[in-house]
Amino acid sequence: MLKHTDIWRAIDRLAAQHGLSASGLARRAGLDPTTFNKSKRTTNDGKLRWPSTESISKVLDATGASLSEFVSLVGDGAGTAPLQRVPVIGYAQAGSAGYFDDAGFPAGSGWDELLFPSLGDPHAYALEISGDSMEPVYRDGDTIIVSPAAQIRRNDRVVVRTKGGEVMAKQLIRETATKIELLSINRAHPDRSIPMADVAWMARIIWASQ
Repeated sequence: MLKHTDIWRAIDRLAAQHGLSASGLARRAGLDPTTFNKSKRTTNDGKLRWPSTESISKVLDATGASLSEFVSLVGDGAGTAPLQRVPVIGYAQAGSAGYFDDAGFPAGSGWDELLFPSLGDPHAYALEISGDSMEPVYRDGDTIIVSPAAQIRRNDRVVVRTKGGEVMAKQLIRETATKIELLSINRAHPDRSIPMADVAWMARIIWASQ
């Protein structure tokens, strides 16, 4: 018998295969971004809510997956690689107070989750890009995975948060004991030189859905 948890698990796994959160998958399929949210999977009185066949058809079309591939994702044993639950918020939210601790690890409530092949960093998180401020490298709807544990080298793409709460995704050009120099991904925006005293944390972007 097909269970409620089975069909939602398959949707989460299909999203994970494409580096998307459930809301990102819905958006790619042309659905309301909240269609697959965990809060929508049951009603306020506890009644189970199932995804419609129309919405499933749209996500299969958007991802190129066949029905048999979708069915293979149903059940506890589906998939071969271990998966990790990765917290995800919108890029625009990352500068708001309460989402990160002093070490740059995800904190507080308000995060969604996506399933992703194990990253080896329990503090890894994802940011969903909106708008065109980082084109052509990152476009509206893309998801980037950020790893606070990953070693950062020159020319890596990084997410930086200042002590003033500003968050930016750029390319690291140079790091010294006193400052970091950053190249803007979108060349219409200025490059930045930030004193180390003003940097709250910096973490490497290790993957992007594109």
